[in-house]
Amino acid sequence: MNLVIGATGFLGTEICRQLAAKGKPVRAMIRSTSDQAKVGKLKALGAELVQGDLRNRASLEAAYQGVTTVISTASAMPFSYQPEANNIQTVDLEGLTNLISAAQVTGVSRFSYTSFSGQIDFDFPLRNAKRAVEQRLKNSGLVYTILHPSYFMEVWLTPAVGFDASNAKAQIYGTGKNPISWISFKDVAQFAVESLDNPAAQNAVLELGGPEALSPLQAVRIFEEVGGKPFEVQHVPVEAIAAQQKAATDPMQQSFSGLMLCYAQGDAIEMQEMLRAFPLKLISVRKYAESVLAAS
Repeated sequence: MNLVIGATGFLGTEICRQLAAKGKPVRAMIRSTSDQAKVGKLKALGAELVQGDLRNRASLEAAYQGVTTVISTASAMPFSYQPEANNIQTVDLEGLTNLISAAQVTGVSRFSYTSFSGQIDFDFPLRNAKRAVEQRLKNSGLVYTILHPSYFMEVWLTPAVGFDASNAKAQIYGTGKNPISWISFKDVAQFAVESLDNPAAQNAVLELGGPEALSPLQAVRIFEEVGGKPFEVQHVPVEAIAAQQKAATDPMQQSFSGLMLCYAQGDAIEMQEMLRAFPLKLISVRKYAESVLAAS
């Protein structure tokens, strides 16, 4: 049985979908407070549902019964953050540590963990939590796969962070000239699912990007070409982002500023060797732009 943690998130749901499409057994962990529309999607996929909470060790051990593989995409960021209850400390650090500890005592043999790019190396709470969990997993004795995806198109090329394609406006962090290997969450899900049966993923860290590394300004130009109209581009200087991070007291704001600083320095990932081991067809920024603008 494959247990997906973070199953109601956009990546977790896609992993459940792809597992079900391959005929692999899927159990999705949800909370009593989970969005019922999202729970309904998981039911429609044929996933077996189980309640559990990262902060409740007993619930995890119950959810793990009969499970051989755990696939975790759980994180408080970017969309489920709640300062008092669902935060980086309780979810991304303590919650994931609970997941690993429970896996060690319940017969789980394999653990897949979605982190983020290994080139994101600034000092901020989310980065520090994820790197600590990675080390904990490496030392656990479990067979592990750690996914290091670059920046998700469906987050960083959307209005949520100032990239508003439907209104042809883009907020760019830094000069916008440093390449990033933008990746679709659908392709991250592909790697997560394919990793279960691929020996190249056993006890491995997979650095993942899309089919090409493009600077933010190059991404803007692709959207301009696809949409047929110029963008209004606004730059946020690195100095302003660093000052924002220094002034922030909330761990989410500190982490978001840290991710913006890493975006500004670029995150190009060479995928040639990875695609030899995992011969997958990846979604390009142009293909993503076409889908976004067709829907707007």
